[in-house]
Amino acid sequence: MADVIAATDCFWLGPAMQALRTAHRADRVGHALLIHADPGCGGELLATWAAQLLLCRRDAAPCNACVDCRHCAAGQHPDLFVVRPTGDSLQIRVDDVRAFVADLALTSHGGGYRIGIVTPADALNAAAANALLKTLEEPPPRTVIALVSTTPSRLPATIRSRCLRLTVTAPGAAATQAWLAGQGRTGDLAAAVDVLGDAPLKLFDADIPAVTRLRADTTRALDEAARGGADPAALAERWSRDEYELRLACIEAWLNARIRLSAASATGNIARQFELLDAMRELRREIDAPLNKSVALERWLWRLADADSNRAA
Repeated sequence: MADVIAATDCFWLGPAMQALRTAHRADRVGHALLIHADPGCGGELLATWAAQLLLCRRDAAPCNACVDCRHCAAGQHPDLFVVRPTGDSLQIRVDDVRAFVADLALTSHGGGYRIGIVTPADALNAAAANALLKTLEEPPPRTVIALVSTTPSRLPATIRSRCLRLTVTAPGAAATQAWLAGQGRTGDLAAAVDVLGDAPLKLFDADIPAVTRLRADTTRALDEAARGGADPAALAERWSRDEYELRLACIEAWLNARIRLSAASATGNIARQFELLDAMRELRREIDAPLNKSVALERWLWRLADADSNRAA
């Protein structure tokens, strides 16, 4: 991010931070935390704050000013270890976890806690999850492992059952817009939230004017395509090469708006529109799959044109 956002800047993290403070004061921080955060809501930011809380040696921990706090924030503390997918891989592999576990087993540099962060934890492959489970079952003393996930249901139940869960939910569209404005973000914030969702940190990083321009362009093209006035093949080819992921988000926002309008006016075939929405969400889930994006999007656009031509008939 061009500007630095701290956990203390994110009001929606407050309840989870307070729960951790209370547990820390009572010396009851568990050896494993599962941070279930909505996308774009700062699960990893909360995990880093938890590391500062445990590694800061001042009374008012975390002070955010001492060497320990600053090194945690920079990811450079000698008692903080982070494991995440590396290179082009979308998975956390077993060798990565074994190295991570070996580091956690070493003696603490500061004589206190050793903290491990696994992010995103749902990227653990089966072998890596099994390797981590052994450490969760028999953790080294004064060791805390924080698993960060937006979809903890993908984790094995044996791992989930050994963790204290902290849930971070999105603050709501209106509160997100107000927070963004307070952080100096300008533009059509409501339109950006409509496209990118109630994800404050994702929106904070986004180029809001660019998002709204792309949304307007997508809306015009889809309105034309729905009337049969666009070439699905040409449109799909262009969109597959131009901000494809963001285009799909704009398409989903357009569909949601059509469904709301149809429901309010009792017009249109809502069932067909929901079928289109389901198909679009499937395309978004497969964003990293090795498929021909242009062909997949063209098929969807033909379904759109067919659905609206049947409605007109």
